[in-house]
Amino acid sequence: MVAELVALNVNVLVTVGTQTAPYARDATTSIPVVFIFVPDPLGSKFVDSLARPGRNMTGLSHFGIDIVQKRLQFLKDLVPGLSRVALLVNPNTEVAPLYKRVTETAAVALGLQNQTFEARSLDELGQAFDAMVKAEMQAVTINGEGLVYQQRANVAKMTLARRLPLAVWSRETFEAGALMSYGADQVAMCRRGPVFVDKILKGAKPGDLPVEQPTTLEFMINRKIARVLGLTIPPSLLARADQVIQ
Repeated sequence: MVAELVALNVNVLVTVGTQTAPYARDATTSIPVVFIFVPDPLGSKFVDSLARPGRNMTGLSHFGIDIVQKRLQFLKDLVPGLSRVALLVNPNTEVAPLYKRVTETAAVALGLQNQTFEARSLDELGQAFDAMVKAEMQAVTINGEGLVYQQRANVAKMTLARRLPLAVWSRETFEAGALMSYGADQVAMCRRGPVFVDKILKGAKPGDLPVEQPTTLEFMINRKIARVLGLTIPPSLLARADQVIQ
C-alpha cells in the first residue's frame, strides 16, 4: 500500500502507529512523511535527532521513560504491597526491545521487579496471562502496539478473570476495561498531525521540524474494576485523576 501511494507521487504521507511508519521509511527518501504514535523515532532510524530530524520524516512520539515510570508509580500506589509487575509485549514488533528496556529501568527506579511475557496472537494472549499468574505476578502493564490495541476488550476480560490489575497507555484501551491508564492524549496528538502537514505543504522541510513529544497526559482510574479486584483507591489518586469511572 505504501508503494502504491509513493507511485502516485503524493505531496505528504501520514502514517499512524508503530507498524506503518517503517514501510514509509523504507519506501521513500524524498516524499515527506508525518508519523503519529511512534514510540522511538530515533531508535527506529526515522530521524537523526528529535530536535533536527534531518531526513524526510517527522511527527509525534507518544512514549518515554518518564511516562512509563509515572504509570508504574500510579500502579504501585493503587495496588498495596505491589512488588512484581508483568510487562506484555508482542515480540514480532520492532519496539518490543525498547518497551522491555525502558520498563525494566523504570521498575528498578521504583523498587519493583519486572518480568516480560510475550504474545504474538490472540491465541497466545491467554497463555501469556496464565504464565503471569503462575509466576505470581501482581499486576500487568501494556504499551502501545497493534495486537493489544485490537484485542483491548479481550485483554481487559482476560486480566480481570485472572485478577490481574491492568495498567494501559491510552483512553481507548482504558475504556475497554482496564484498572488504570496513564499516557498521552491520543486525540490531541491526532489533531497535531495536520499541523505538520500544513507546514510541509507551505514549504517547510520535515527535516527541520522537531519531533513533538507528549504535552497533554491523562491519568484515568476505573473504580468499578478496583472494587472487583478488592482494591481501595487512595483519595489522593482520585483527586489527581483526569477521569474516574464509577
